[in-house]
Amino acid sequence: MTEQARSQMYNSMWKLRRDAWSDLEETCSHVVELVEQGRSPGAALERVGSLLGVLEPFERYWGFPGRRRFEDVQRLFEAGQVQRGARLVSDLNRAQITDSFRGGDVAALPAEDPEAGDRPVERAAARRPYFEVLVVDEMTAGQERALREELRRLRRPEDEFVYEVVVVPSFEDAVTAVMFNFSLQACVVRRRFGRRSRNDLSSLGVFLDAARSDDLTDRSADELAELLGQRLTDIRPELDLYLVTEGNVEEIAGRLSNNFRRVFHAREGSLELHLSILRGLDHRYRAPFFSALRDYSHKPTGVFHALPVSRGKSIVNSHWLREMVDFYGLDIFLAETSATCGGLDSLLEPTGPLRDSQRLAAETFGARETFFVTNGTSTSNKIVVQALVQPDDIVLVDRNCHQSHHYGLVLAGAHVTYLDAYRINEFSMYGAVPLREIKRTLLEFRRAGKLDRIKMLMLTNCTFDGIVYDVERVMEECLAIKPDLVFLWDEAWFAFARFHPVYRGRTAMSSARRLLERLRSAEHRRRHAEHVAARAGVVDDDALLDMRLVPDPDAARVRVYATQSTHKTLTSLRQGGMIHVFDQDYVQKVEETFHEAYMAHTSTSPNYQILASLDLGRRQAELEGFELVQKQVEYAMSLRDAIDNHPLLSRYIRCLTTADLIPREYRPAGIDQPLRSGLTKMMAAWDQDDFVLDPCRITLSIGATGIDGDTFKRVHLMDRFGVQVNKTSRNTVLFMTHIGTTRSSVAFLIEILVQMVRELDEQIGDMSPRDRAAHDATVRRLTSTVAPLPDFSAFHDVFRSGGPETSEGNMRRAFFLAYNDDLCQYLTPEEVAARLDAGEQVVSATFVTPYPPGFPVLVPGQIFSRDILSYMSSLDTPEVHGYRAQLGYRVFTEEALRQIAGVPAAVYSQVERRTGAASSHSAAAEL
Repeated sequence: MTEQARSQMYNSMWKLRRDAWSDLEETCSHVVELVEQGRSPGAALERVGSLLGVLEPFERYWGFPGRRRFEDVQRLFEAGQVQRGARLVSDLNRAQITDSFRGGDVAALPAEDPEAGDRPVERAAARRPYFEVLVVDEMTAGQERALREELRRLRRPEDEFVYEVVVVPSFEDAVTAVMFNFSLQACVVRRRFGRRSRNDLSSLGVFLDAARSDDLTDRSADELAELLGQRLTDIRPELDLYLVTEGNVEEIAGRLSNNFRRVFHAREGSLELHLSILRGLDHRYRAPFFSALRDYSHKPTGVFHALPVSRGKSIVNSHWLREMVDFYGLDIFLAETSATCGGLDSLLEPTGPLRDSQRLAAETFGARETFFVTNGTSTSNKIVVQALVQPDDIVLVDRNCHQSHHYGLVLAGAHVTYLDAYRINEFSMYGAVPLREIKRTLLEFRRAGKLDRIKMLMLTNCTFDGIVYDVERVMEECLAIKPDLVFLWDEAWFAFARFHPVYRGRTAMSSARRLLERLRSAEHRRRHAEHVAARAGVVDDDALLDMRLVPDPDAARVRVYATQSTHKTLTSLRQGGMIHVFDQDYVQKVEETFHEAYMAHTSTSPNYQILASLDLGRRQAELEGFELVQKQVEYAMSLRDAIDNHPLLSRYIRCLTTADLIPREYRPAGIDQPLRSGLTKMMAAWDQDDFVLDPCRITLSIGATGIDGDTFKRVHLMDRFGVQVNKTSRNTVLFMTHIGTTRSSVAFLIEILVQMVRELDEQIGDMSPRDRAAHDATVRRLTSTVAPLPDFSAFHDVFRSGGPETSEGNMRRAFFLAYNDDLCQYLTPEEVAARLDAGEQVVSATFVTPYPPGFPVLVPGQIFSRDILSYMSSLDTPEVHGYRAQLGYRVFTEEALRQIAGVPAAVYSQVERRTGAASSHSAAAEL
């Protein structure tokens, strides 16, 4: 296989480049070895040439090794100086592996200096943060050299950062560099640059096609610069962009888009530009609360407040706790304090470094407001619900969402309508809620005259299993029916998505910003007028289900909240989370109630270490999230490829694809495995499909092993090998990659899976006929579809808050009535089935949640159905919350239901208000 053909097997350019450099060093060493032995290095030299050919299109887009050093390598081999060439390749590759080139001084070393080999490694310890700056301009070699020398002369020893310059001559080269070079943190756009690249980029086709779609014809220099700024911002919004022009800078500055931080005149030198580049990076590098906490920990203080552990006082002199300091180190205790002054801040009323840190987080995640949370997304969800939802408001919610949503709705007194997701019965999991189901429900409430009572739509994006919504379309069409609808997107597993150009488009904050910009555009007004005309003759709501609805720009309000478990997919200590707000009405309608809800659910003694880790995690995501998420995706694809292409593994295990987890009707792009088809195909699917699959969520179908998911997880992966697994179903195991995943950890998992399957294969080969028959029966049970997953049945009539036209229920009423033991009893599954057969209704008094799948199959006030009983009986999981094996299900007695039926919901609400919202069980007792 040729090197060019091998390059087509990669899903990411960075991995291809990294492996090509390592292969080049190894091959060069082999060439030197052959020469020293007096043997012909012909074939090895030919491979060196092929590898250099693979690398050549890439190296012009990096500051290190950079085009000049790469050309030096080529010249040395062309001149037959293989020893010097091999030495230079080794030095350059080692500097990349160790990151020692980031020391700054290394970048100025002559590449052809044979004595420079070990210096990069020696100087690594003293390095300053290093980054690269892209300059888009058509320059001669002399002009480029002069620019580099000028910028180097401007460096000062006190500078916190050091950078190198990457110069490209065209629009297309600039886009390519920004997509591929993770080290870029700023871009300087000059007026004189070309449109298309003069380089042969055909070998980058699978990575680059998406970057070559811009229409660049018939555009002025100003228009081209604006378009380039917009294109680079779309790919990496965190980049600092600067415009350098020879024209009327005053006039240009007045109409310049906000994509550019500043505009400079070309004849005024580079000092201000240089200082602006450093200042721009410093703004994003800041971690105000972490810095304040670190500074505080270094101050001598006297503690006459709570927290004996503060400053380590109760530990360092203890005879029994010495291992605590040995394990954690002293700094963590020096940073423990109850103080909110002295340079620190209060999470409940931030006015200093915490306020600044949250503002930086809002910039990073594209929000208008961001709030740190130290109790995870479970608390974040409750805060948002309590801030926005009043008793008797109606909330539409995905039934298989996280339990915190259900409990939050109980606390808020919302009346709940559950939405059913599509089912994947073969693998015992739910997908996501189709847009048609959401529209149907909204239209039902409109027909019933209750649309005004609907306050919020709550959905999970992405789901546990990796199903991702078309967030913008869902919100757009819902606002066409209910213009003031509030959206809460649970992005507990999706915080990382902001930092990938394809993922970003399906995040709540990015979608909210785009939707608001579109609503304000003239094009949208035209679309809305056409839509109104098209709907003029439509009287049947069913016709609207199949129509793309367009909201009224004068009525629609963009009100979007996202809750994220930062600790799940980005850097943070456990329980670190954020609430992101993009709500046009926040200041006028929500700010005060949000503050009250935040106070209600936030500790007055928050963990400062969690807050500091959120601050630093934000910095990392801002400066290297693009790189880390790209690698995360690549590691996921490597794991998928290794499993599906392994001759033994693939007999027993396979990775589920988009086609397995998302029905064809929701995938108009029709691509079964989008990322494996190239970045362009992935972008097409993520642009068109109702739902897409996050490739970093790797669900393995293991039914063919004859081992159920829970046993596979606990007995084999955890107990034997210490491998942590995200989730299981009866015949699947879910793995995920994240920014902490490494190539070595992926290789370790593959080794384990191969070992497990090899042992299983040997065991099956040694089985007796009877044992083999039993094993085959287990496999058939695990690979055949069991009882269908149940949809939400209904709330019992006594807990229904509306008429037969709509399905909302007062779950809070049922929840707190169950506090009265006299109203409840336990029934075994057989007793429940007998009552259903007799035509009676059986009503759950509790949440019943099997793990897996981990969401309530029954909620308080919900009636049992035969489908629910059948599904529960088919589960082989030992963990079911809300079900007691010796007693059965906790349900309301028939007498209790008759008594409750005699108390109208309105009367109950009056009693509840009189006895107090926090004492609803008192209301139940009084009734």
